[in-house]
Amino acid sequence: MVKILKLENLSKILNYRLIDSEQIIITVKALLILIIAFILINISLKLLRKLINKRLEEEDKGKFRTVISFLKYVLYVFVIIVVLESSGANVSVILAGSAALLVGLGLGLQTLFQDIISGIFILLDKALLINDIIEIDGKVGKVFEIKLRTTRVVTIDNRVLIIPNHKFLTNILFNWTQNGKQTTESIDIGVAYGSDVEKVKQLLIEVANEHPKILKSKKPNVLFMDFGDSSLNFRLLFTINDSFSHLFIKSDLRFKIDEKFRLNEIQIPFPQRDVHLFQKKD
Repeated sequence: MVKILKLENLSKILNYRLIDSEQIIITVKALLILIIAFILINISLKLLRKLINKRLEEEDKGKFRTVISFLKYVLYVFVIIVVLESSGANVSVILAGSAALLVGLGLGLQTLFQDIISGIFILLDKALLINDIIEIDGKVGKVFEIKLRTTRVVTIDNRVLIIPNHKFLTNILFNWTQNGKQTTESIDIGVAYGSDVEKVKQLLIEVANEHPKILKSKKPNVLFMDFGDSSLNFRLLFTINDSFSHLFIKSDLRFKIDEKFRLNEIQIPFPQRDVHLFQKKD
């Protein structure tokens, strides 16, 4: 009998109405469910954050704090709506009244969410790392900062390029250093017909071997590419471990090639065209 009375008293306490109106009724039980749900959300998100941080580098561990906080507030709103609906509040009327606002807000945040989700994939999959040299939309740069929404890249001419992260999922990305720092570069050059092709090959290899930034462990090579309209076309292949400086290295090589060709009387031809003039007779 005592237990029954205690259960009845507990039921009365739990069903006691803190707010009692035509629009909404909130009981002690609903409030307790709300508090317990908030506690469970906090515990779950802390565990999720710990699991995510285990897969991240030390400098990336703080980058998910904003996402976790945003997710927490979204879940809070969801729980509040569920509790209000169960308490008799007509939540659908409130949502219908703000439908236009929510649609506009959703459209405005669409790209933002794309960038954040892309940033999460980049950090977790490690598809992009600090100091990677990448090429996207015809622009080349070295990655120096990866955030959830944007990635910052410094270009060869020392300009900072801020790239929205969704670009890496929707565009073709070339990662020059994904398989290591060494890359094989090339220079195309044409010489005049009648030139000593063996001498040309020898000079091109000499030029490559003399450059201090070209690796000696992988010997440069020369390919005879084609018989062109005005020239014999060659390609010099060489390996470097600083892809970010490839333009400067190629420039040095072209200067040196021009110098050696002049000393050895090897001509670099220019396109030639035969022009025929016809005089119209009256």
